[in-house]
Amino acid sequence: MKTIRTLTLLAGAALAATAAVASPAMAQKEISIIRTIDTDRYDPHRSTARSAAEILFMVGDTLVALDYDLKTVKPGLAKSWTVSDDGLLYTFKLKEGVKFCSGKEFTAQDVVDTITRWRDPATKGVVTWRAGPLKEVRAKDKYTVEYELTKPYSELLFQMTQHFHTIINVDQAKQLGDDFGVKALDGTGPFCFDSWAPRNQTVLTKHKGYNWGPDFYKNKEPQVDKITWKIVPEESTRVASLQTGQADASQYVPYWSIDQFKANNKMTVTQAEAYYWTYFMGMKVTREFMQDVRVRKAMNLAIDVAAITDAVTFGYATPATSYIDRNVLDFNEAVSEEPFRYDPKAAQALLEEAGWKVGPDGFRVKDGKKLELQVYGFNDGTWRQIVEAAQSDLRKVGIDLQLQLFDATVVWGKLATQEFDVYTMSFPYVSTGDAMNLYFRSANIPTPNRANWKDAETDAWLEAGSAALTDKDRKENFGKVLAKVQDNALMIPLYHEPLFTVAGAKLQPVRAHGIYGAGFYKGIDLALK
Repeated sequence: MKTIRTLTLLAGAALAATAAVASPAMAQKEISIIRTIDTDRYDPHRSTARSAAEILFMVGDTLVALDYDLKTVKPGLAKSWTVSDDGLLYTFKLKEGVKFCSGKEFTAQDVVDTITRWRDPATKGVVTWRAGPLKEVRAKDKYTVEYELTKPYSELLFQMTQHFHTIINVDQAKQLGDDFGVKALDGTGPFCFDSWAPRNQTVLTKHKGYNWGPDFYKNKEPQVDKITWKIVPEESTRVASLQTGQADASQYVPYWSIDQFKANNKMTVTQAEAYYWTYFMGMKVTREFMQDVRVRKAMNLAIDVAAITDAVTFGYATPATSYIDRNVLDFNEAVSEEPFRYDPKAAQALLEEAGWKVGPDGFRVKDGKKLELQVYGFNDGTWRQIVEAAQSDLRKVGIDLQLQLFDATVVWGKLATQEFDVYTMSFPYVSTGDAMNLYFRSANIPTPNRANWKDAETDAWLEAGSAALTDKDRKENFGKVLAKVQDNALMIPLYHEPLFTVAGAKLQPVRAHGIYGAGFYKGIDLALK
């Protein structure tokens, strides 16, 4: 009996010890978010991927933040700022008491070091134009940054809300070299970078003591202890994972599943109030058959964009009648929807006028050459469905569109070449100026200005809009660019997609944010029921 009692007591003690160890872990508030693809690294200076932005917004902070309306700039790491009358000097007063996840104190010198690293040629930083025409960034004192430009840049504060402007611990970046953003990343965000298994999962943990987030969040500190971002490429698996509780949240839900989620009273679906991400097919104007604007306009008229949008997005997206969403900052209300109507007869008339006659096989011919175009694009289900529908529509007016679709690991290199006539793309933007500068500035040839649009007037207006000192002048100049590039039919706009976040049964509803397509933004309000 003594032996049995002794064993019973030992077993009880072991269970108690196990419970003592397990209790804190069980008390941890953990959630999982699922998405489709990963990035190559989590370095704000070396990646433009949305999948990188999703993590960087959570593990890092920017000097200023963008409210849910995508038009109002709010304090971030900077508690206030002033701009000189000539628009050349921005002075930021920084929040005090901010710390990196490593415990290092955040100061003005970290801002200087971060921007310097981004612009250093050795970094091979991407989209450095988003830093503006910078003359010098300097630490006036421990908590004051002076950001001096060579000329005014009206878009600066909006660009500073983007993940490229994430403030990092440059000391760590120097120590890790090419492994920075791969093995570790020290930021000041609400969550800390814990681990990354590429193409599998990224784990973030709560940044204890964090309370300096943007004021548009209802909470000052993160509400969960751990977030695991998991890669789930298959649509049906993502849907099932959310429905069964294996995953807690996602913005990557197929359109066909949204009604199902809305009908499930244990789950919530929210749509971003402002979100600007547009799908389009671009045209390279320097290619032989694409030089004639009548051919480009005919292609716009020949494609039934509304039908494609309805088929691909189940009616959730908005068919595009402009290159950018009409609700975005500085949109030119004067631009017409007329060029983007579906009118096959008008398309045929333009092709006839341009000298393209229908041959015996139904395709158009001019000077002995067939009107055959090469499209380069992404080989995924959505884009294949889009280009196959476009191909069918174009054949009805006599244009033979040949499809060349590539895996995501290959397509970016292909799109930097001069081998194609048409290309597929989708892109995020926060303003008219953001979009126009990205795709139509001649300095951005061959990419992202894949149209090879080189126009002195466009460049001059882009320069004037960027350097404008008033909202009126900025809008006027960027509006002129939009009107001109649309009149020259450089793109076939398809649709403006919406952004939805789905929260599972154990998660409180998530207010979707539209910034750069990263629907959970900083994640501060992610909370269990």
